[in-house]
Amino acid sequence: MPERNGWMADVYVEVPAKAVDRPYSYLIPDEWREEVQIGSRVQVPFGPRTLIGYVVDVREGELPPRVKAIQEVLDLQPPLTPELVRIGRRMADEYLCTTITALQAMVPSVLKGTYQKRITLATDYDQREVPASLEEMFVSLHQAISQGNGVVSWEEACQIQGIHRTILKRLSEQGLIRIHEVVGDKITKQTTTWVWLASSADREMTLRDLPKRAMKQREVFTYLLEKGEEVSLPELLSATATARTTVKSLVDKGFVSWEEREEYRDPFAHRTFEQTIALSFTDEQADAFEAIMKPIENGQAETILLHGVTGSGKTEIYLQAIAEVLAKGKEAIVLVPEISLTPQMVDRFKGRFGSQVAVLHSRLSSGERFDEWLKIRRGEVKIVVGARSAIFAPFERLGIIIIDEEHESSYKQEENPRYHAREIAQWRILEHQTALVLGSATPQVESYFAARTGEYRLVNLHKRVHGRPLPEVEVVDLREELAGGNRSMFSRSLKTELIECIHRGEQAVLFLNRRGYSTFVMCRDCGETLACPHCEISLTYHETNRTVRCHYCGYASQLPKRCPQCESEHIRHFGTGTQKVEAELSKAFPGIRVIRMDVDTTSRKGSHERLLNDFGAGRADVLLGTQMIAKGLDFPKVTLVGVIAADSMLHLPDFRAAERTYQLLTQVSGRAGRHEYLGKVIIQTYSTDHYSIQAAAEHWIEDFYRQECQMRKLHLYPPFRRLYTMVISHPDRLRVLQYGQEIARSLNQGTFQYDYQVLGPVPAMIPKIKDRYRLQIMIKYEANPDLNTYVKERVRQATQMQDDSHLRIQIQRDGV
Repeated sequence: MPERNGWMADVYVEVPAKAVDRPYSYLIPDEWREEVQIGSRVQVPFGPRTLIGYVVDVREGELPPRVKAIQEVLDLQPPLTPELVRIGRRMADEYLCTTITALQAMVPSVLKGTYQKRITLATDYDQREVPASLEEMFVSLHQAISQGNGVVSWEEACQIQGIHRTILKRLSEQGLIRIHEVVGDKITKQTTTWVWLASSADREMTLRDLPKRAMKQREVFTYLLEKGEEVSLPELLSATATARTTVKSLVDKGFVSWEEREEYRDPFAHRTFEQTIALSFTDEQADAFEAIMKPIENGQAETILLHGVTGSGKTEIYLQAIAEVLAKGKEAIVLVPEISLTPQMVDRFKGRFGSQVAVLHSRLSSGERFDEWLKIRRGEVKIVVGARSAIFAPFERLGIIIIDEEHESSYKQEENPRYHAREIAQWRILEHQTALVLGSATPQVESYFAARTGEYRLVNLHKRVHGRPLPEVEVVDLREELAGGNRSMFSRSLKTELIECIHRGEQAVLFLNRRGYSTFVMCRDCGETLACPHCEISLTYHETNRTVRCHYCGYASQLPKRCPQCESEHIRHFGTGTQKVEAELSKAFPGIRVIRMDVDTTSRKGSHERLLNDFGAGRADVLLGTQMIAKGLDFPKVTLVGVIAADSMLHLPDFRAAERTYQLLTQVSGRAGRHEYLGKVIIQTYSTDHYSIQAAAEHWIEDFYRQECQMRKLHLYPPFRRLYTMVISHPDRLRVLQYGQEIARSLNQGTFQYDYQVLGPVPAMIPKIKDRYRLQIMIKYEANPDLNTYVKERVRQATQMQDDSHLRIQIQRDGV
């Protein structure tokens, strides 16, 4: 048989199963050779089905026998860059997931829905010259578009004689047509109708021809005549106080033309941003800025830990570093941990860089997220500000990555692929040879250790801007409050300071890391606690609708009047949540204005921004909330911060409990006294002598990290050991116990040759969630590349041992 040569593409198909987790080769038809690129999405035959896949390689060579051909190229521009494809394949290896799962994580979710391409005429097509070779095809397409009310689908266009995809692409390049990508079942395109005077209309003759009684038509025509340019229909109707039917009458008479155009959905269309200018640096800020710019200037990959106390001006350094990067023709990614931080960050970045900024976070609608992503992919913006997934912004000339509040756990993805944004950022700066800036007043222990041992560059900001002092911190022992007869959730000191703060016309922030009204509901007669029927966790009482809810699976029911166990009526709720604090504030301080921010009050789109704007405008005296208010917020009149219960996270069975307590206390304390007013912080706790609380109160930064590192080294936790944590779950309790033992036995086989330790299986911290029983196995091992590769392979083999569709194994690295 004669040798056949041709172009082929390696494609991962959208089947997230280990059995098909490899690239499949497909023939690239000659007419699609230029369109199929690394990162393209294509439709391919796969067995009896047609599936979508991602191209990871394109090559020329001998064609294998019976090779199948790509059926369709879905995108005009590949959604993934070659760099992101490489990162996706590395993610699959590092995070032990399928490659297609990693690739899909990098594109907007709407790209996984239905997909269409539609064609319209370009707005100024009549001002462009049609090449002779395309003239006949353009006339046929023009006629079809006119008959189709201004639009035809891609498939309909390709059915016109003489027209195929290459012709359509050339017509688009000539500026004669526009090709619109319409994505998703639920995503309708955002359109605006534009109106202008018809080119054939004689201005003076038209005004004479219009009946004198048609006053509104004359007014519309005159308005367009005076404007001398196209006008959006909403603006026209508003300016002339007329109806759409009036404009349509002018269109029907040939005096006016109009066109409906697809436009970007702008989540900030209702906002105006005050333009800002660069501020003068302090000496510390100038040194930090210089340290950040050095690797950017030299074209070297470097991670910089910007360790600055709260209020030290880290954001201004970010802004000026990005301005320098943009001046070099490059792009920037800025990650923020919480949606609640995004409004203030958007204000600062939009105020400095305007329309060059795209914003990505989960509270945008699917359509808004897709349009913001599309601006990035088309190179129409240079900066992206967003949460964790914004690290995959498809920039091709990346000049800097900034991760603000780098210690935050929200940078870790909780579903496959379980990536950490910081690690992806480090891979990306290696690709682009530039700087990664990790900013925090309370860095993660591993980051601080890496900076102290020379793996990262450490840059310190010890002082607040303008020399403002750090707030005074008072630690209140709740045991003494109880002994003194105070059973209120507010200590005497906090009550006094809150009254004085409000009397001065200033504002306070109260922090409690529990939402709901009470943390559990119990029968006083038999001691039964109301528990979720699907999870082994107590139900939380919510006062607003008198329900008990599970914060893990979402189960909710009305608060029972009698105990389900003993029929007693003595059911009471215990513990404290933000709802209860809000109610107690109203009782203790009549007339106090409180804004509560937690998951319950911020579930609607735009609620974060609205609540923060209300507080910033002085429409409340107290901002009460969970950890979403603990960092990043900057309000000039906040002079008092109260921590209701500093112990809420301290005694959890988690080796990071002390670290997270220190970080939360330090961050929330930093909300006080950031401007001209002095700040005061009151921390209420039962554990006054714990080193994390003492360090936060006394601003003992070095002491905390030194003591925490000693504890980690003693108990063999990161950064002194690496970890894999496996959570095994199954609906059947006996089966999950059996699988846990088998997997542990498999993992233990290598402990004789290599220095690693297998702990478990033991019940997970929450033994049952959503009707699934859960076991946990932990693997500790020394941090060296060879052992990491070996342990990773052992874990991968262990996850593939069992063939049970109900079995799930979640793998988390380093307990982040």
